[in-house]
Amino acid sequence: MHQHGHNDPNAAKLYYLIKDVKIAMMTTVDTDGTLHSRPMHSQDADEHGDLWFFTQIQSPKMTEISRDNEVNLAYSDPSSQTYVSVSGKAEIVRDKAKIEEKWSEPMRAWFPKGTDDPQIALIRVHPAKGEYWDSPSSTLVHLYGYAKAVVTGEQPKPGDQAKVNLT
Repeated sequence: MHQHGHNDPNAAKLYYLIKDVKIAMMTTVDTDGTLHSRPMHSQDADEHGDLWFFTQIQSPKMTEISRDNEVNLAYSDPSSQTYVSVSGKAEIVRDKAKIEEKWSEPMRAWFPKGTDDPQIALIRVHPAKGEYWDSPSSTLVHLYGYAKAVVTGEQPKPGDQAKVNLT
């Protein structure tokens, strides 16, 4: 059970929608004030609802997070028409036990020395707000929505959309 958003009934659905999406676009604020996004391999959310990512110590995102720790994570699964945005504060974690806990063998592609790699660190994101869009992926549902829009002139409203308070 995730503790973030315990007062918001949509929080559980948001976490459910991202649990199998392994790549998130992480956006940070660059040193010149512009936004900078990059794909990151997402680890499972922890029991508190924090989101975790491995990173290299010497990377631009580390400099950016050290300056301004506000980040945004964008998750997308077009095959199921699921999209999620999460904003929160990032924290750099160098704790060896936490690195070992989160480690999985595919991470060795980025960290050949494994958990003993001196360049390895984690980014923990403490979510504050989120929003999701969850639409049926059926072609028939989309065709129905198109036909309804043509006939009625009104935009279809398939699926769910909700803003979520995760604090």
